[in-house]
Amino acid sequence: MNCEIPHISVFGNEVCEWLIPNRPITILDCTVGYGGHAELLLESGQPGTKVIGLDRDLDAIEFSRQRLSRFGDHVVLRQGNHRDLKQHLADAGVSTVGGVIFDFGVSSPQIDDAARGFSFQQDGPLDMRMDQSIGLTATEVVNASSESVLADIIYQFGEERYARRIARAIVQERQRCRIETTGALAAIVVRSVPASYRHGRIHCATRTFQAIRIAVNQELDSIEPSLRDATDVLSEGGRICAISFHSLEDRMVKHTFRSLAQGHHAQLSLCTKKPLIPSREECERNPRSRSAKLRVAERQPKQELS
Repeated sequence: MNCEIPHISVFGNEVCEWLIPNRPITILDCTVGYGGHAELLLESGQPGTKVIGLDRDLDAIEFSRQRLSRFGDHVVLRQGNHRDLKQHLADAGVSTVGGVIFDFGVSSPQIDDAARGFSFQQDGPLDMRMDQSIGLTATEVVNASSESVLADIIYQFGEERYARRIARAIVQERQRCRIETTGALAAIVVRSVPASYRHGRIHCATRTFQAIRIAVNQELDSIEPSLRDATDVLSEGGRICAISFHSLEDRMVKHTFRSLAQGHHAQLSLCTKKPLIPSREECERNPRSRSAKLRVAERQPKQELS
């Protein structure tokens, strides 16, 4: 396996500052990816600090296993969805953790691998599954969904103003020929939107690809329950760091944190009233970090029910 580091983790310094206390703890990395945050946390933590890492992507797990091998039994890696984090912790014999990190969205290696079908930058099969062993592919979603369902997906998950035009064009094209590649889908989007929209700041197919990826992986469905479950397993004073890359993710994190921080029996307190954004230096070093936002919350003492 090529162990060249394929991904620069966003907010590396900030995550370590928020999560690492002056004692060894166990940290749950719910989206371990290619091991960037886990490596920084293990290097920065006190002797005895451990990381339990979850990820849906088997390739990412295998890469992280090699990257983090020098930490020995201080690392436990499991393939799976963070919505099942309680079960994964139970299987690892762990009931509580001292810190939790979520890094939502898709990683650079996934985007850059044409065979995964996440990006239109290179032509490849329309797959988009983070776990390629289960679920519908993007090809199946694009070719089997009704026009109204496609329009709703593209509008709701991509916040795309021309969602209905794009959905109509997809349905018309698939009647002629099945849509099976990223290049074919991107070309349909380009043809279906106004000429003035084709030359904006971002490629006119970006929002459509984002929306279909979110639908394929059911990404938004698990954010709130996973944050709530993470709060349940977090020890008093422990913190959750949640990194998001678009407004829908950040909105769900914000609302969930606020809900858990309200009332007499509040479980969290907000460490960041507004999301943190990457520094200019980080954006220059890693342009893909520009849209990232970080929110942090801390576990409060458990209140006795009265």
